[in-house]
Amino acid sequence: MFKTAKGGIQVKPLIGITCSWDQEKGRIYLSEMYIEAVQAAGGIPLPLAYTGEGDSMAWITGVIGGLVFSGGPDVDPVFIGEDPVPACGEICPDRDAFEIALARAALASNIPILGICRGVQVMNIAAGGDIHQDIGSPPDGRRIKHFQEAPRWHPTHEITVQQGTVLESILGAGPVRVNSYHHQAVRRVAPGFIVSARSADGIIEAVESPARLFAVGVQCHPEAMWKRHPVFLKLFSSLVEASRMKVERSTNRLIKEDCR
Repeated sequence: MFKTAKGGIQVKPLIGITCSWDQEKGRIYLSEMYIEAVQAAGGIPLPLAYTGEGDSMAWITGVIGGLVFSGGPDVDPVFIGEDPVPACGEICPDRDAFEIALARAALASNIPILGICRGVQVMNIAAGGDIHQDIGSPPDGRRIKHFQEAPRWHPTHEITVQQGTVLESILGAGPVRVNSYHHQAVRRVAPGFIVSARSADGIIEAVESPARLFAVGVQCHPEAMWKRHPVFLKLFSSLVEASRMKVERSTNRLIKEDCR
């Protein structure tokens, strides 16, 4: 917690961020862009290393205020009941198992979540949906390019944000230009989630769960864009604010229980 300008006390929540694994070199790493975005939004970033211990999810979800599921390699198609197609890329089985279990625990506990690129796919699978292993090219050739060859901060295509969604309240109505680094995407949306944005070729670009405190996933990489395009910092600010509310509610509940 920290003091506000008016002398009050405000929660500064811990925001867990999932990491990437280099399985050959045995190292865990995370782009500083995620760290900087969470800090700029008012949260305390906490990189999360893989753990396979059975009770780890309860401990993690009991400590953090919110979660960012970061980008990374393809999700193992075994989690959607499929064998890999030729275009399926590198997978990290331990990371997949950890993140899907963590997402299920976080969703069950109504912990605020922001899924980014691979992260939105993990969220959707964990909640009971599935993904395209590879979006490929449709027969009519109308697929736009979803893996850009441009600076990471540069938005290369438009998405249309759906009216009345949480995402619209964050990014605004109408078309929004985003960056793009993916060949997998949400296919069947999980129960309890809705589509909140699509690209011009119909690919699902964002999903959210209206019934939860905050559960939003985007296919773009806002952590790479917010310094040049400040609207994207609002995704992290919204996550941090929801996480603050979650922590404050839990704290107040514990205080009431102690006073009985």
